[in-house]
Amino acid sequence: MKYKIFTFIILLFFVFIFLSKQEIASTKLEGIDAFPDSYKPYLKILKEKYPNWNFIALYTGLDWNYVIDNENIFGKNLVPKSYNDNWKNTKEGEYNVEVDSGWVDSSRKAVEYTMDARNFLNEIRMFQFEVLSYDEKTNNLDGIEKILYGTEFYNKIVEYKNSSGNNIVTSDKYSDLILKAGKTSKVSTYHLASRIKQEVGPFLSHSSISGTVSGFEGLYNFYNIGATSSSEPMGAIKNGLQYAKDGKGASQETKNKYLIPWNTKERAITGGAIFIGASYINIGQNTIYLQKFDVNDEKGGELFWHQYMTNVLAPYSESKLVYNGYKNSGILNSGLTFIIPVYENMPELPVESPNILESDFASDNTKMYANVTTKLNVRSGPGTSYEIITTLDNNEQVKRIAKGKQSGELWDRVILENGIVGYVFQSYLEKVPEIQVSEIKLSLDKTTINKNEKIKLNVEILPTEAENKNLKFSSSDNSIAIIDEEGYILGLSSGKCTITAKAENNVSSSIEINVYSPVTDIGIDTTNLNLEKGKTFKINVVIYPEDATNKTIEFTSKDTDIATIDNDGNIYAKEIGNTEIIVKSVDSNIEKNINLHVIEPIGEDELSFDKSLLINGNEISGLDYKNNTVKNIKELITTKYEIKIYNSKNEELKDTDLIGTGSKIQIIKDNNILQEYQIILYGDVNGDGKINSVDLLVLQRHILEIEKFDGIFLKAGNINKNGKKPSSVDLLLIQRHILNLKIIEQKG
Repeated sequence: MKYKIFTFIILLFFVFIFLSKQEIASTKLEGIDAFPDSYKPYLKILKEKYPNWNFIALYTGLDWNYVIDNENIFGKNLVPKSYNDNWKNTKEGEYNVEVDSGWVDSSRKAVEYTMDARNFLNEIRMFQFEVLSYDEKTNNLDGIEKILYGTEFYNKIVEYKNSSGNNIVTSDKYSDLILKAGKTSKVSTYHLASRIKQEVGPFLSHSSISGTVSGFEGLYNFYNIGATSSSEPMGAIKNGLQYAKDGKGASQETKNKYLIPWNTKERAITGGAIFIGASYINIGQNTIYLQKFDVNDEKGGELFWHQYMTNVLAPYSESKLVYNGYKNSGILNSGLTFIIPVYENMPELPVESPNILESDFASDNTKMYANVTTKLNVRSGPGTSYEIITTLDNNEQVKRIAKGKQSGELWDRVILENGIVGYVFQSYLEKVPEIQVSEIKLSLDKTTINKNEKIKLNVEILPTEAENKNLKFSSSDNSIAIIDEEGYILGLSSGKCTITAKAENNVSSSIEINVYSPVTDIGIDTTNLNLEKGKTFKINVVIYPEDATNKTIEFTSKDTDIATIDNDGNIYAKEIGNTEIIVKSVDSNIEKNINLHVIEPIGEDELSFDKSLLINGNEISGLDYKNNTVKNIKELITTKYEIKIYNSKNEELKDTDLIGTGSKIQIIKDNNILQEYQIILYGDVNGDGKINSVDLLVLQRHILEIEKFDGIFLKAGNINKNGKKPSSVDLLLIQRHILNLKIIEQKG
């Protein structure tokens, strides 16, 4: 039974998480100004060179670390086994395991590098973001042939073998078939040509398109569709050819749609293009990047699984093929459109390539200037093999953020004034003399702020002509107050902390701030109290919020002849009668009242309780939670008077009903209430007489201050009986009780 209850609790937890989770939806915004600042300078340079290019920001709505976690799963992204270990997953049991022949799982760093679009905002690698829909204005045979140049497909008449091994010669060239396929599938012909080169290489003898693989004679798969990895020799190729044969069990409707079987090269090229268009490009995955990394929700499906390629560098490699084709065709400055992804909480700087070793650089923060006769190239990596991002003029200043200490040529990582991050040859950089910050003066319009109030820190930097005025702000206690990079202080909780401003040359200044947290509410653990003359009772008060600055409470009795109360909340019943006890917050004047009834002492011969029960004033605890029916409780009471029992809703209970927190036991003498007791069942915070997952939810909502309870229910929720506001500790105690790990002690 306890496992069923546990399963229900887990289910309830996930339902709660699901209901709390925000729906994620992507948004597309056009124009350079729509992008985050870290993207803009790269795009502006491209726009200057190619004014007809259009840029669309794809705001995925996804958190960066969430995306990387979901892509960094074994087998989802591969690199060649020959790559260095920085590119490869080095976990024990997974290192150098061939997921496919010659391919192993990639490192997290490799995934981060290839998914950070900012690394590829140059004219060559941009084409992984190009929209891949067919465009009759730019797609033509000449452009296709130029992409195919250097391969056996170039200017080549199509020949193929049928299932009988006979050689069939057609009148079409490969470029003709690719152009037809693009028109039919609505997919860019340049993308199709590049994809074929990427998937099967430059040779017609590739097994996927040879038509001679045993068991798959006369079948062709130019895009390696369905070629999933397998440990069997040629497993991936055979899986792809199986798809070419029968769609791997697809319906006849699907096979007709994709022209399956692909028993001619024309059917394979066109049918595969239709597949790519229908399966990717026409449902939102309309760039090479989005086909590799499934981060766009337009198709309404689950993210991260509908991915065409496993090679983590496929978008990087294919983009250059497309670029070269466009360049050779003279169509680079056509009206091309690029969709570039943006994630939440991305790293401040672009993630570096795994080829770039941290040990080759020393952290730096020096102002430098270009000392050249013409221009200095800024590249995407430390070497002339990396793409040029932009150039620096002579005397143009940059900040060096990492100083190269490589063997051989030395390269520095720099950030330009416009925000571009890149690498320059160290020999052409000189240090800029700086006027240093000598003093920082801080002041506040007021030194005490309320919780959740924001205030601006006033800063004066001396001398005023100091060049590097960058300051780093910090708080000595981020739980009390935080300060952002613009100098705005936000009070979070009650207390004192020190705010510090520090210049990059380590000159600093500090100021103290107080955060005041006002009382918003108070809770008391009883609102109606019957107390026998001569008895005492302690009132427990819970103050909201928990971090309130001034927690002082005043207790007063409206009639001190009947009862008095001291500063600790201890009531003393003096004379028979009725009065009110007032509980008041000094900070906010919030009041709660307790109706106090001082009654005649009742003798043990008139009324007594079983020793298993604990009587405190008019509160009864110590119930056996497994035997808490009205009948069970009545058997524990000895009296000559009538007993009536009501639940917390004032509904009279039958003998078979359960007694829970807030239930009232009335002792009736001559139709008058002689005494009334309140029941406490620790852990039962909804008053139904049970301790279960419903109480978990009710207590959780109280702790989060979504729906607070008061009075006797405060005591029932304070399971560890420390007199304080119920907390996550009490929540855990209920969980352990439900799972029969530790039963809640009912006497308190």
